[in-house]
Amino acid sequence: MQPEEFRASVTQKVPPDGLPAPLAALWWDAKGDWTRAHSLADELETTDGMAVHAYLHRKEGEAWNADYWYKRAGRKFHRATLEAEWEALVEGLLSGIC
Repeated sequence: MQPEEFRASVTQKVPPDGLPAPLAALWWDAKGDWTRAHSLADELETTDGMAVHAYLHRKEGEAWNADYWYKRAGRKFHRATLEAEWEALVEGLLSGIC
């Protein structure tokens, strides 16, 4: 799937079949369902999952919690806009290099 297809899929009622959990979390976040997105990311112990988890806490406004998850993901606090971070995460996850 290409990033454009992923973005377009957000207009649907449910995410595309077979999305890995980190992408599904970003899909639900784009739909405005932060709670559902967080419940998916909260269970992930992968680097990608922790990066998405960090983004979600940053979006929530809990910088201290986001920083904790960025560190667990091996990243520094992401200072770009939330939209730019979402895009980078989607593109990285789709290309396998998040």
